[in-house]
Amino acid sequence: MRVTGATDLEIQGLFYDSRSVIPGGLFFALRGVSVDGHSFLSRAVRAGAVALVVEDDSNLPEGVTAVTVRDARQAMARMAACYFGNPTAGVPLIGITGTNGKTTTTYLIESMLAKGGIPSAVLGTINYRFGTTLFASSHTTPESVDLQKMLRQLVDLGAKGVVMEVSSHSLEQKRVDGCLFDVGVFTNLTRDHLDYHHDMASYLESKQRLFTELLVPDQRKPARHAVVNIDDPAGSAIVRSAACPILSYGLNPGAALSARDVVFSTAGISGTLVTPAGETAITSRLLGRFNLYNILSAAGAAYVLGLSLDAIRAGIEEHGRVEGRLERVENDLELTVLVDYAHTGDALENVLRTLRELATGRILTVFGCGGDRDRGKRPLMGEVAGRLSDLAIITSDNPRTENPAAIIREVREGLLPLGLREYTPAELSGGIAEKGFLAVELRREAIRLAIRTAKPGDIVLIAGKGHEDYQIIGTDKHHFDDREEAAAALQLAGGLN
Repeated sequence: MRVTGATDLEIQGLFYDSRSVIPGGLFFALRGVSVDGHSFLSRAVRAGAVALVVEDDSNLPEGVTAVTVRDARQAMARMAACYFGNPTAGVPLIGITGTNGKTTTTYLIESMLAKGGIPSAVLGTINYRFGTTLFASSHTTPESVDLQKMLRQLVDLGAKGVVMEVSSHSLEQKRVDGCLFDVGVFTNLTRDHLDYHHDMASYLESKQRLFTELLVPDQRKPARHAVVNIDDPAGSAIVRSAACPILSYGLNPGAALSARDVVFSTAGISGTLVTPAGETAITSRLLGRFNLYNILSAAGAAYVLGLSLDAIRAGIEEHGRVEGRLERVENDLELTVLVDYAHTGDALENVLRTLRELATGRILTVFGCGGDRDRGKRPLMGEVAGRLSDLAIITSDNPRTENPAAIIREVREGLLPLGLREYTPAELSGGIAEKGFLAVELRREAIRLAIRTAKPGDIVLIAGKGHEDYQIIGTDKHHFDDREEAAAALQLAGGLN
């Protein structure tokens, strides 16, 4: 690090967008994929910035203090934590990373902590919240300045703990480097975000940062722990590289925390939780094997934090619905209509396998793939939906700047080798004669067709968007909520009073 210029400055705020700078501000020049913050140094100074943090000091405006660093993102994260008084220094901070299960795990841990007398804030994909205070969620894990400011607010409001989803992007971009974690949880690793990480090795490497760099015990947090799913193949890499003590969980032999005598039903999950401290009977309203793994990961985090088995059991029992995660849309048509966020092949397979085990009728799946994202997962999701559904309806997700029809064609490539019947909407007026699929580009029409085609006892799964209340077409965001659309379709079908 090199500092040039005055050092006795009073900083009025931290900024990484030159358009937001106020007089007395400190501006961080970040290098992005398409924009380099170094191009906006003069604009930041004209707006009132009194100091700059840069990686390249070869073209600095005159008369301004500059701090030259090797990694501006990491510097911003650490400086933001200091600026806001290290809000996570005095409260337990639990970070959950992995491809699937992060959101549900945060909710479960929140419930267990509450039963243990630790009211906690939650930051993740759905929202950032504590008690009645709610912030909209723009990213799973916010940029470091926004994150530290929010953590300060939440702790000042009375949060005695913080549970947060930690995305691979946030780890790669050093957004959480100023956070003082007590526990890191690894759920699983399956294909996702390869438009950003390019390959699975890089994706795993970004996840590992939480365990290799951010959970190193120090005097502020001497008792840090990793809670790792050893049933997932990537778990062994986490175990080998973790810089802190590990609690393993899973259903296969060798896990320190596990479950036995488990029963899955449409009512939920029941069984016995097995921990190093003893066993306790558990029941949950969550559905399926993948949610049992979420329960185990949350129980592991609660256990290493010292919560009692009673608090863990009560937290599992108390926890109910998570927005957009197998969320039911009630109706009078004897249909099970579920909205789920599953937007990867593995997540969709987990959900459909769970529903297949519980189904008494047919499964109709409405799904799509987002535009401007990993194209390689499109045929994989098509294959999963075709193999495990009785009727798969390919539709538009968030097409963004791609042609929705082109996305659908790539998804369809995964279904064709299955040899399934390809229907037209008109052919479904007489019902599903045999296992098959079709494409309906407009998502609203696809949802209505699925509900119109379903019969009593069937399951309609609307996958991919979950809690999202928008659809991105081009560069515009339009209001669209799968739950609202399903309710409207049910009303048209006479299934809502």
